[in-house]
Order: sequence, then C-alpha cells, then structure tokens
Amino acid sequence: MANCPAVHGGYPSDYVAVSIAIFAVILLIVRSSFPFLIHKVPSARGSAFWIPVIQVVASFNFLLSLVMAGNFLKYKKSHWWLSCYVWAVWVEGPLGFGLLMSCRIAQAFQLYYAFVKRRLPPVRSHIFLPLIVLPWIAGAAIIHVKKPLNCRCHLQTYWVIAVMCLHALYVAVLVGFTGAIRHIEFRFDELKDLWQGILVSASLIGLWVSAYILNEIHDNISWLQVTSRFILLFTASSLVLVFFSISISQPLLTQISFIKREPIEFKTMCQALGIPDSGLLLHREQAVVIDPNEPLDKLLTHKGFRQSFMAFADSCLAGESVHFFEEVHELGKIPIDDPVRRIYMARHIINKYIIAGSAMEVNISHRSRQAILSTTDLTHPDLFTNALNELLQLMKMNLAKDFWSSMYFLKLKDETSVRSNGYEMEQMSGAYSFSPRLSCVNAIDDPFHQDHFSSGSSQDVHHPYQ
Repeated sequence: MANCPAVHGGYPSDYVAVSIAIFAVILLIVRSSFPFLIHKVPSARGSAFWIPVIQVVASFNFLLSLVMAGNFLKYKKSHWWLSCYVWAVWVEGPLGFGLLMSCRIAQAFQLYYAFVKRRLPPVRSHIFLPLIVLPWIAGAAIIHVKKPLNCRCHLQTYWVIAVMCLHALYVAVLVGFTGAIRHIEFRFDELKDLWQGILVSASLIGLWVSAYILNEIHDNISWLQVTSRFILLFTASSLVLVFFSISISQPLLTQISFIKREPIEFKTMCQALGIPDSGLLLHREQAVVIDPNEPLDKLLTHKGFRQSFMAFADSCLAGESVHFFEEVHELGKIPIDDPVRRIYMARHIINKYIIAGSAMEVNISHRSRQAILSTTDLTHPDLFTNALNELLQLMKMNLAKDFWSSMYFLKLKDETSVRSNGYEMEQMSGAYSFSPRLSCVNAIDDPFHQDHFSSGSSQDVHHPYQ
C-alpha cells in the first residue's frame, strides 16, 4: 500500500464528486418516474417498461461502482464484498456500463427491425438483452479468476487493452445500428438520443483511458489521481443523465414537459402523429341518424356513436375491443406511402392490445395474434383485419345487444337530435343572413322595414306613424 498514493479517499473534491453522483441518480429517478407520478400516465408492459427501468438500475450500479472502486471514501476493505473485484469488475462491468450499453443496443436493434425491416424483432428483448450481456459476464469471470488488479483497482496494460476493445466493440455495434437507421425520418427523438448516447459513451471511454495512462506514468503524484477520479465520476454522472432515453421505448412520453407541470400535449398516438380528425367529437359536426339495423362496423365509423358505445363498453369493463377498433380505424387514415407513421401506429397498437399481458389486451384467437406478431410487413393495410373481425363478432353478440337499451343510447339520441336541430338552424341562419351594411332605401319607403342593429350598440327605431 505504500506505493499507492491517495489510495484512501476523503478529499474535499471526492465528497463533491460523490454529491454530484447522488444528485444525478436522484434526477434520473425523477426524470424516469415523472410522467407516471405527476401526469398519471399508465405504465407500459414488456420491454417498453423494463428496458428503461433496467437503464436506471444499471446507471445506479455504474456510479456506485466508481465510488467504491475509485477510493472516493475512507473505509477499510476488511470484507470480501468491499474488494475491487466485486465493484470494479462485476458491478461496474456486467451490472453497470456493460448493461447500460446493452440496453441501448437492444433499443437500436428494435428500431432497426421495425423501421428498416418493417417487422418485429425475431428475438424478444428479454432473451436478446441477456445474450448481449454475456461477453461482459465472461470477461468479468476471467478477470476474477486471474486477479490482475493492483492496489488502486487498476488493470495491467495488456488487460486494459482487452477491456477497452470490449468497450469499443459495443460502441461500434451501437454505431452500426444507428447508421443503418439514420435515413429514417423519425417523428420523435430516437435518432438524436442514439447519437447522443454514442458521443457521451465514447467520450467517457476516452477519458477513462487517458486517466489510466496518466496515473500509471505518474503514479507518485497524488493530486493527479484525485483530480482524474473527480473528472471521471463527474463525467459518468453526466453520462447516465444524457444516456437515459425513453423516446425509443415510449415515444409519447417525450411530449410531456419535464419543466412545467402542464397537461400532456398529445393524449393519443393518433394526435401525436398528426392523423386528421383524430380526437374529440366536434360540436359543429353534422349529426348522423343512428339506425340500430345498420351493421355495427358501419355505425362505429361515426365518431359520435363510437364515443358513446366506447363509454358504455368502458362502464361494463369491456372497452378494449372498442378502443382497438378506434385506433385501427385511425391507422387506416394514414396513407400507404407514409410507412414511418404507419409503423409507429402499428407498433403502438401491438404493444397496447396484442402482446400477451399488455395494458389493454384484446380477446382474439391465438392464430390471429401470432399472425400479427410474426408479420413481415408492419405497414400492410390488412394487418389487423382478422383480429378486428373477431372482435366485431364478439361485440355484436354481447355489448351491442345491451347498448340499445342502455341510458348511453338514449343520451346519444338526445344529443344527436339537439345537434341536428342546431346544425339545421345554423344552415338556415347562414342562408338568410343579411349584410351588416345599412340599406340605402329609406325606412318609410321600405315595404320590408325592419330594425337594424349594429354590433356593440343598440338604437331605438320608432314607427313613423306613432
């Protein structure tokens, strides 16, 4: 230990760096949970939820490993779990930086297959992610067996070269996937977040190598070791904040302001993608007469009926089918020659309604579900046709029969009648509206004499014979 200057922590700069790391972790947790705690956004299922959560855990492990292995705090390594091989090898590698890079590669892998191959990835994320972490686990096991670390938790030169090659390999893979999708015109921040992650991860690797070289050449200079570890932890704290991205897994959440507590700008994927006439029913929209004898699929194309039927279905705790119909109906409004928006919408529908265990999983046959999940073209216009037909049959047999005798239908009839009368009155007033200009005919000589009113003022008009 005598040849290890500044091996023990406790310098003022060390505590400042640790405080910055703690603040970065708190900020990361707040940023990742903000939409769910403040705006009450329902959490997604599957990889859309777990990959961001794993990113947060990996970021915490990475910063904690740097603090424990970088000798920022004064403590004696009297227990095995305080050794360098636990923190600098296992926690910092497979459970920290390696897991963080693997999450980002898994996200880029999903984007590549969705927008370039136009299909879902052939390997599910819960299988793909452990597979790409395996090289980190193998490397950590080899280092743990060979025990090449010195008293400062540093590797020997030839070991450093091998470890840096592993780091560079993962950055290169991420660059490869990102380069393959750079031509896609994404609607959200996916591509920017990928390039940003590549930049900060490459910068951190370069800084780590520079700090290692300087400390190995000038191992008797204490201030150099203290300064380099401060800069390393500060850069790592910045990396975990910049590296975290939710736009790839849940793009709608990027529309929420993290600065002001305000409503979500886009409530649905339809509105976020700019699909025309999506959203609430317009009060000035012409009412449509509802005929119970018409086919249900035709009636559901009318927004007013669809919203009333959806409210009734939600009250029966069976609204998934109607919500699914509405989003598939909105998908049909996107032109075939606009594949990017169609893929966004198709992925959204699959994640929300089709994947087993999803938030609003619909009751369709296994054959229809597998046909959607194994499709080779996410932009195909008939992607959800079979599933939609099955759900329409279920709605006809169950919900539709009860709807016609419900208060929701009676309320819809009243609203339709009022809206129809209002629309007719508006048309009549528009047809018989007179010009606000004063007539050049004298009131006495005008056989159709009426009082004229100007906006913002009133004037008494007396009959000439009074």
